[in-house]
Amino acid sequence: MAGRLRRWLVGLVVIACGAGLLAAVGPTPSGRGPWQEQFITDSQGRALILYGLDTSESATTSADGMPWIKKSDVADEYNQLGTDFVRYLIQWRDIEPEPGTFDTAYLARVAQQIGWYQKLGYHVLLDMQQDQYGSAVGGSGAPPWATDSGGLPVKPQTPSALDDVQPGVVHAYDEFWGTVGGHPEEQQQYEAAWTVVAKYFAKNTAVIGYDLMSQPFGGSIEGPAFEAGPLARFYQRTIDAIRSVDTGHWLFVEPEAATTDWAMPSALPRLHDPRTGPAQIGYAPQFFPEALDGSSTYSGTNVFVTNRELASWEIQVERTAERMDAPVLLGSWSISADDPDAHLYVDQVQQVIDQMMIGEAFWSSDPGTGQIWAANGDPTVLAPVVGTAYPRAIAGEPVAFSYDKTSDDLNVQWTDKKGVTGTTDLYLPPSDFPYGGTVTINSTYRTTWNPATHILSITVPKLPGGVHDLDVVPAGS
Repeated sequence: MAGRLRRWLVGLVVIACGAGLLAAVGPTPSGRGPWQEQFITDSQGRALILYGLDTSESATTSADGMPWIKKSDVADEYNQLGTDFVRYLIQWRDIEPEPGTFDTAYLARVAQQIGWYQKLGYHVLLDMQQDQYGSAVGGSGAPPWATDSGGLPVKPQTPSALDDVQPGVVHAYDEFWGTVGGHPEEQQQYEAAWTVVAKYFAKNTAVIGYDLMSQPFGGSIEGPAFEAGPLARFYQRTIDAIRSVDTGHWLFVEPEAATTDWAMPSALPRLHDPRTGPAQIGYAPQFFPEALDGSSTYSGTNVFVTNRELASWEIQVERTAERMDAPVLLGSWSISADDPDAHLYVDQVQQVIDQMMIGEAFWSSDPGTGQIWAANGDPTVLAPVVGTAYPRAIAGEPVAFSYDKTSDDLNVQWTDKKGVTGTTDLYLPPSDFPYGGTVTINSTYRTTWNPATHILSITVPKLPGGVHDLDVVPAGS
């Protein structure tokens, strides 16, 4: 074990160095790649750009597995941020507290909270959260009965990222993945837990899909050997299990966190969706750049390093998405509101995800953690920055969109697509668009403005072979 752990740590150093080199030399993508022909869509065929928060870190430590929120908190989130999406954390330990025993009362509590979001038009992604494997080895996710640490030590480390490579934690991962000894029943029970969840929510129209495992970690096997081997096999079995009870929702997979969070390549292969009709498998990487780990701030040389790492992340995500033939969702990213330059980092990330035409979830909705909400529930300085203008739903195939925060100009371009119905819906934050928006577009159009929800809906005639080119700026008083 000690030898494998040393090799893993050496490998991690090599990975970190490689990330720096890649960030320095990788070209920034330009134009529209083949992977961008894939989008998360709704029942009308419209392309969805999901903007929201992770809800929430508090669920990983609460006794009942539920996040901190109340019904009024969901309304506050919408009123302050204009989000339409929540990445809602669930845990294996709460779904299956004992082998083969599934807690439907827990799922009912989750469904109740999903109902709060549904009334405000949110899309909900159920994310099977895990970090450091499970509570029995100091983390979250797996139940104690599915944790075999081999009796090896697990001691908190500084920085906390090293907790994942404590001998007992690595052993627990290895046993789950079957790379050392192995407990095949653990994966079988994990798949069974997902089947129970998917069957429970199969007809829930607020749920857009399921994130099969948050930030998977390979234990003593990392990189391509893990992603193309044990992880890919695990994903395919879980996909097949879910599709036996739910063929309607999207399924999202994440790459190995230890490398892709730092903008390194992923080796995830294309996965098969056994549902009838187009595949509904999405790619949901996270982004937590090494340059901002710990107490580092977005200032000085960290700005250059972080921006290059973000550019490298974009390149690698696009390459993986193209190989997988999958739409992309940024599953989690963050920065502390205590960083004086946090708003500049948020603007930079939002510019990149707009260029990629993807949605995102910001970590996390918990108050008092130094991000979106202060301890008393008031919004922090980050809230109005995260709460940006964006196209919620595009009635066709997106070509490009961007929001210029200096001129408050939202531009959206799309082409017609067969079978797509409905309006193109834009969220216009009241801080920038207090009286709604003034529209300029290269065709006739009809608009509906809802001042309560701050949604501008646009209907345009077909434009065969052409591109709808829409600009919206703040309307006068």
